[in-house]
Amino acid sequence: MARTPVETHAARVRELLAPLRERGTETVGLPDALGRVLAEAARSPIALPPFRNSQMDGFAVRAADLPATLPIRGEVAASPGEPAALAPGSTVRIMTGAPVPVGADAIVPVEAAAMVGDAVRLPATAAGAYVREAGSDLAAGDVVVPGGIRLASRHLAALAAAGLTDVDVTTQPRIAIISTGSELAEPGAPLAFGQIPDANGVALDAASRASGATVVHRGRVADAPDRLAAELDAALAAGAELVLTSGGVSMGAHEVVRDLLEPLGAHVDVLAMQPGGPQATASWRGVPVVCFPGNPVSSQVSFELFVAPMLREVAGLPAAAASHAPLAAALTSPPGKRQYLRGRRRDDGAVETVSGPGSHLVAGLAAAELLLVVPEEVTALAAGDMVEVRAL
Repeated sequence: MARTPVETHAARVRELLAPLRERGTETVGLPDALGRVLAEAARSPIALPPFRNSQMDGFAVRAADLPATLPIRGEVAASPGEPAALAPGSTVRIMTGAPVPVGADAIVPVEAAAMVGDAVRLPATAAGAYVREAGSDLAAGDVVVPGGIRLASRHLAALAAAGLTDVDVTTQPRIAIISTGSELAEPGAPLAFGQIPDANGVALDAASRASGATVVHRGRVADAPDRLAAELDAALAAGAELVLTSGGVSMGAHEVVRDLLEPLGAHVDVLAMQPGGPQATASWRGVPVVCFPGNPVSSQVSFELFVAPMLREVAGLPAAAASHAPLAAALTSPPGKRQYLRGRRRDDGAVETVSGPGSHLVAGLAAAELLLVVPEEVTALAAGDMVEVRAL
């Protein structure tokens, strides 16, 4: 049987998911903005800093009075209220961040001062030393964070410093995840003979959120087309813009995804890859559905190859890194299938596999940090040969 090239299926998924690129906007509070993409430039409503303040703990002075031993006429703390003007020939103690009194034009750090009874001996200091002028960081109306930036904690700090409490961000793709298979049970539930925990529901949920999406629905159905149809309707009722399914797309009996969706026009395929040969794309009441195999390794690799790139693009995340590295040991690969072997990088820079090619080897996937990509036409590689690697 002829197998479909990986690139052909990837292009089909890209076309199916193209509408996800068109995002709307929503307003969220700063605590909920971490990791979101700023829809447009955020501007500061105030100058930063909003008033002249001290960069150091020390003494506020008139630079023209120094060097001299000056009487200390008070203290200015970092607290609300405008301090009294500084009289010529005197100084006041001042704390970091405190307003600089009118009349003072420099700060002498406490380390440079020497106490002489109730006075203080201060060295010559240039005007402007250790004084933060109002607006020296940003003027009112200036851009704090440009649009299109994925917000990290440093961006939130700047936005909060500008007095902003919420921002407009692009909406995240809303995803539903449906695991299929009569053998599946909730992780942690007692297992009857023949049952296995549903790893795909948890894994695809986490992978979607890590790629910048919001998971609005998660379901699990037995191998019954009517129950799958009801679950798909529930996913759409929850607002899903994309549905991901796992299982039910192979060539055997009781392939529930295939049984329901292929008569409705789903494109079911077997790709020239391992793991993850069986794949499908479909539409349910106008909403795209991407269908992965049921084996957990196949499902995770499929997500990384076919769905994650689009989600990461929309979320403003960098594309998964691909590079080349030498093999630590020789390996063989079946002809006609692109292998995505689970591997890790050694301290010497070489890469090695961490498990066999089986699509059920979840522990091997957990131990991996990258995929080793062996092209379809390559059947053997020697130790030291360069191989493409993709970060997981």
